[in-house]
Parts: sequence; structure tokens; C-alpha cells
Amino acid sequence: MTKKHPRTAAVHAGTRRSQYGELSEAMFLTQGFVYPTAEAAEARFVSLGEDEFIYARYGNPTVRMFEERIAAIEGTEDAFATASGMAAVNGAVMAGLKAGDHIVAARALFGSCLYILDDILPRFGVEVTLIDGTDLNAWKEALRPDTKMAFFETVSNPALEVIDIAAVSKLAHAVGAYVVVDNVFSTPVFSDAVAQGADVVVYSATKHIDGQGRVLGGVVLGSREYIRKTLEPYLKHTGGAMSPFNAWTLLKGLETMDLRVRAQTQSALEIAKVLEGDARLERVIYPGLPSHPQHDICMKQLGAGGTVLAIDVRGGKDASYAMLNALEVFTISNNLGDAKSIVTPPAFTTHQRLPQEQKDALGITEGLVRISVGLEHTADLIADLEQALAQI
Repeated sequence: MTKKHPRTAAVHAGTRRSQYGELSEAMFLTQGFVYPTAEAAEARFVSLGEDEFIYARYGNPTVRMFEERIAAIEGTEDAFATASGMAAVNGAVMAGLKAGDHIVAARALFGSCLYILDDILPRFGVEVTLIDGTDLNAWKEALRPDTKMAFFETVSNPALEVIDIAAVSKLAHAVGAYVVVDNVFSTPVFSDAVAQGADVVVYSATKHIDGQGRVLGGVVLGSREYIRKTLEPYLKHTGGAMSPFNAWTLLKGLETMDLRVRAQTQSALEIAKVLEGDARLERVIYPGLPSHPQHDICMKQLGAGGTVLAIDVRGGKDASYAMLNALEVFTISNNLGDAKSIVTPPAFTTHQRLPQEQKDALGITEGLVRISVGLEHTADLIADLEQALAQI
């Protein structure tokens, strides 16, 4: 088939139809599969065919449709779906490392990602070096001949630092390390991470891919060699499999993802422009604004600023809480990339376990509020923020 635009692939790629010819993708709610003969069972365990399945922990037709569709959108050879975004991060990191290996990672990461790097990997003898991911000199100094992996969020959570994928990948590949990127904030709509040098791309499908607050899910994308020979053995034996129901829901999410994300991004830019310079705010952080320190890198990599911005409310915790509690349209929650606009105080929720010095280094102040822009009318969102800020 001729290569299709990602928006077309998001509707059609990977589709499998049963003998009934259903229009919508079928949901195969089964944990196992039947073999016509004992010889067929043996053959399948020896060498699995392209469209053959053994056990739902290893693969499922509905899950496989999701994997093939997201791989077609991202432009990778293959993908492996997982139960959650953190199962995907854990699989991508743990499957490729062993005792004695060295990993260099950007320090600006989601709290659970930092837990894997700070707490779990050292237990198994992996040496971890955390650096300022926006500083190319820091990468040059940290990467060594024995470095196995470079890991970073392409746009960090929650302070929205943007890392130069191409430049970091070039440095990592020069020492033989491969590059794993958490691409949640970049979204599959704007991402071109593999073409820019990344070897492995990770998504929490819970976010923009579902985008409607329904299910958990994650996915790891890369070469077929990596997915089937490095990642799959680890994930299928450790049990981080995606539910077929969740895969079906995510397939439906992919059909509208491009439209949703582009609309959310346009609203986020308009909101950021309105808020920038507001005297009640210390700063407005949005990669789509020229004032953002990595604005040029963001435009080069993504062409847009994304669906998330952050504001730092003057007056710290008390002022930010007063604003949060006065909001009427925005919802206080810890998700992002949803159809509903969501606000989060990271210092006291998603990143609350970090030591204060780490929060300071990452710019996670007591007044910082992460804003995930949804699909409500932009004017209503701006009015809601204005009235809430008036309460502080």
C-alpha cells in the first residue's frame, strides 16, 4: 500500500476484519487462542506467524491493530503496547540495561520516571547520571564509551524544557549509546523524533491518544529488531500487557487525535499570549511563545508549542490555590492531553516527593500551575482564568 498521511493512517492503518466484515475494529476479548492440531500448537510456539497469536500477554488481534496503527503514524517499523505509560517507560529502560551499564538522562522528568532512575536502576547495578538536558555540553561531559542509553522527555513535565533531539542523538550515537525519548508532550501529531535521531519512542497513550479520560495505556515504538528481540521478551514475561478493551478504545482515540490535538494546541497558544505579561504571574511558560528559551528548537522539532502551558502565580502556594479553587471550567486533576482542560499544582502533586533542591533546579515552584488545554471554547477558558486570577 502507498504510504498515507498520518491522519489517514490514524483511521485505517493496521485494520483486521473477521469473516463478518465489520466496519469498526473488532474487540477480541480473549486470553488465549485455539490451535487446530497439536502440530499447529507446536509450530506456533516455535515460530509465530505474522497474524498468529498464542496468549494475550504476548499479543492480541485488537492490540496488534493498535500497535500497527500507531507505528504507521509515528513512522517506525514496529511497536509494543503496554498496560500504562509507566509500563512503557519501565520496559523501554529496563529491557535494554543490565548490571554495570551506564545511562545518562535529563533531570527534568515526571516523578515516576525519576523514581525508576533514582531508586530502581541503582538497585540492579546500573549507574545513572542526571544532567540538565538542555545543555549540550552537559551531554558531552556525561556520555562515556560505556554509556548504553540516553533518556529524556522531548518536552519536560512540568516546566516544559525542550531538548534538541538531533543534537543529543548525534552525541549519544557517537559513543554507541541508543536514544530513548518520552514523547508525551510532543504528541504523535507533531512528533518526528525517529527522523530526528531517536531510536526508541515512548508514549503514555492515556494522554492525547485516548485524550478523553477513559483508559490507561502505553506504547514503545522502534525498529522491528529492537521491539521483537529486546523489548518483547522482557514485557511478555513481566506481564505489562495492554487490555484488548483499552486497545480498542485507543484505536477509536487515534481516529480523532489529529483534530483534537491541533485544536487544543491553537487554544494553548492563544491562552499563553493573553496571559504573558500578566502582573499576577511571575512567568508564563509555553514553548510556542518566542519568549521561551527553547522556542526555536521547539519550532524546528515540532512546528507547534503543544497542548500544555504552565504559569507561575505570584504569591506561591496560597495564591495559586486560591486561583485553582476559583476555576469553574478547568478541572483540578493530574492527567493531561484530555478533552477537558485540566490544571495541576506539580510541587504538591505529581512532583511532591522530590527534594526541595531538585524542585528548585527544575523550576517547580510553589506557585507553578500546569495547564493542559482541552476542547472547550478558547474564550471560555480565557475568561475562566481571568476571573480565577482576580481572586488572588
